[in-house]
Amino acid sequence: MDVKPYGGWNRCLHVSNGKVDVVATLEVGPRIIRCGWSGERNLFKEFDGHTGEAGGDEWRCYGGHRLWHAPESATRTYIPDNAPVQWHEANATATLIQPVEKETGIQKHIDVWIHPTRPQVRVVHRLRNLGVWEVEAAPWALSVMAEEGRAIVPQEPYAPHPQALLPARPLVVWPYTNMMDKRLTFGRHFLLLRQMAGMQGDPVKVGVRNTAGWCAYSLEGTVFLKRARFLPTAVYPDFGCNMEFFTNDEMLELETLGPLQRIPPGGEITHEEHWFLFWAHLPAGEEELQRALQPLLDRSRAWFEELCPPASIP
Repeated sequence: MDVKPYGGWNRCLHVSNGKVDVVATLEVGPRIIRCGWSGERNLFKEFDGHTGEAGGDEWRCYGGHRLWHAPESATRTYIPDNAPVQWHEANATATLIQPVEKETGIQKHIDVWIHPTRPQVRVVHRLRNLGVWEVEAAPWALSVMAEEGRAIVPQEPYAPHPQALLPARPLVVWPYTNMMDKRLTFGRHFLLLRQMAGMQGDPVKVGVRNTAGWCAYSLEGTVFLKRARFLPTAVYPDFGCNMEFFTNDEMLELETLGPLQRIPPGGEITHEEHWFLFWAHLPAGEEELQRALQPLLDRSRAWFEELCPPASIP
């Protein structure tokens, strides 16, 4: 780990295993502003008008990966993260610590660890209640992906009628989402959402109850695959969504959510993601896409469960 400049900031934490690089801002945040192959392009979006900025009362997107608490609210969600963060290292893990939000009493922590030999990043999100009142919230992890890629979301397994009499899962849409938008495709195996740079009009946002626990973003020969454990008995925000996806003319977000929980004063809740990078050009057709993805899904699941076995999840 090394602290050096990046993107206009003088102090950013650089973490690498020689295959994958992760960069976190220290002058604002907590933000993971970069994730990508070593020496290659950033898979995360960086907003040119915001990178290098710090201070002030205006919420800035910056780009990269951030931590919020759900449900979304104009007053509590968009509290600026423009102040410096503390950090420390233990057991090859970097912990980024935000100042306590005076409006909510919540303090955000992000732990970052890169596997020593393979393209796998573990990111643990923590919401600590340092206020005097109990707070109900869910950890909400948002990765802002670079433009011109494609988000891939698994559909629930097929079952024929009349054997299948009960619904498979909720599909949640936001009021501005046009279900006929050309960026959005509903297939038998996947829900696909394309980022189209410069496309005018309303953004698109959809949420799902994703029991498979993974989603992916395909961009210029790289697949960024994200896994987060789905808990069947948990109560998730937004009509039961544990994953949500948003795109506009500048970027696309892969969002995972933890369960909605009550956090007592002095308590904390956590939400863990694992990121995997693969070199792969994915085809357009659904059947071909499913065949090309399957080896990546198998490998990432084995790596994920090696570090996060099902028995360890309450």
